[in-house]
Amino acid sequence: MSSRRSRSRQAGVSMINDAQMAELIAKLQQLIPHDINQSKSSKVSASKVLQETCNYIRSLHREVDDLSEKLSELLNSTDADSAQAAIIRSLFM
Repeated sequence: MSSRRSRSRQAGVSMINDAQMAELIAKLQQLIPHDINQSKSSKVSASKVLQETCNYIRSLHREVDDLSEKLSELLNSTDADSAQAAIIRSLFM
């Protein structure tokens, strides 16, 4: 047992077993898009799945930032009292 696991158990934190961890990693791997996760059918290490997931989340953050910037620019270019501006503002909520 790793020292991290033993410390967590001593602190009263509930732990998951290896089978549960493998199941969670498999579920996480299924959430990664096919174009990012090329090897869905073959066995992939948990660290690789976690690394790919982190990279995917970072790309989603960049995409959200880019879209937010585009919406801001669009909102700035429209009449503030128009229906179009109200729709754009609702997307920020």
